[in-house]
Amino acid sequence: MKKKTALTIAGSDCSGGAGIQADLKTMTMNGVYGMSAITALTAQNTTGVAAIQEAAPDFLARQLDMVFTDIFPDAVKVGMVSSSALIRVIAQKLRQYQARSIVVDPVMVATSGSALLENEAVAALKSELLPLAALITPNIPEAQVLTGAEICTPAQMEQAGRQLYESYGCAVLVKGGHSVNDANDLLWTGDGPTWFYGQRIRNPNTHGTGCTLSSAIASNLAKGYPLPQAIQRAKEYLSGALAAMLDLGQGRGPMDHAFDLHSPFGA
Repeated sequence: MKKKTALTIAGSDCSGGAGIQADLKTMTMNGVYGMSAITALTAQNTTGVAAIQEAAPDFLARQLDMVFTDIFPDAVKVGMVSSSALIRVIAQKLRQYQARSIVVDPVMVATSGSALLENEAVAALKSELLPLAALITPNIPEAQVLTGAEICTPAQMEQAGRQLYESYGCAVLVKGGHSVNDANDLLWTGDGPTWFYGQRIRNPNTHGTGCTLSSAIASNLAKGYPLPQAIQRAKEYLSGALAAMLDLGQGRGPMDHAFDLHSPFGA
C-alpha cells in the first residue's frame, strides 16, 4: 500500500523542538512520509530566539514546485510565515496545485504576548491563506487577533469558533490551553461545536506543542481519518509526548522536555 505523505511549510528550529523539525518528527511518528518547505531559518533554543533569516519568496516557490511535482502531499500543514510576500507565494502555490487537507496553524502571537506579524501580513493571512484551509488551529491569543474579540470563557470560545468559520469557510479548532480551561479545545464546523476534553499535564516546558498538534492532525487527515477523529488522535499523541517528560536540557532539572513554548514557532 502506498505510504501517505504530508508537507510542512514552516520555519526551521535548530534546537529541534518546534517548527520544521518538530513537524517532521511528528509526521514520522504518526506513520506518514514527511516533507518540508522552509520559510525561515532561525537561531534558537528552548530559552529564546536569537536570529531569524527569512527565505526569499522565489526560493520558497521553487521548494513548493519541487515537492508538488514529484511527491504530491496527501495533507499540508502551514506554520509560521512572517511576511505577506511569503504568505502570498504559499497561497498561490496551494491554489495552483489544488492542495488538499490544508491545516493552517496561524502563529501570530508569541508566548510573551508580542505580535509576530505586521498588520500587512495579518491581512494577507486572512485574505489569502485562511480561506484555503480545511482547518485552522488558533490558540486563544491568535483567535482574539483574528476575531477582534476578548476570549475568557468557553462560551466566548464557541462564539469565536463560529465567527471564524463563517468568515473563512473552514473548520476551526480554538485551542483552550491559554488559561481559559484545563486543556479543552473547541472545534467548530458546519455541524456546530464539538468539544475535545483533556487534562492539563504538569510539564513546565511546552516548546513546539502547537506545531506538534497541527502536524499530527495533518498526518491523520493524510491517512484518511475524518476531521474529528484526526483531532482526537492528535490530542492523544501530544498528551503522550508531554507525559513522557523527556529530559534533554543541560542543568535545567528533571522536568525538562523537548517542548517549550518560548519559541514563536511553537506557540
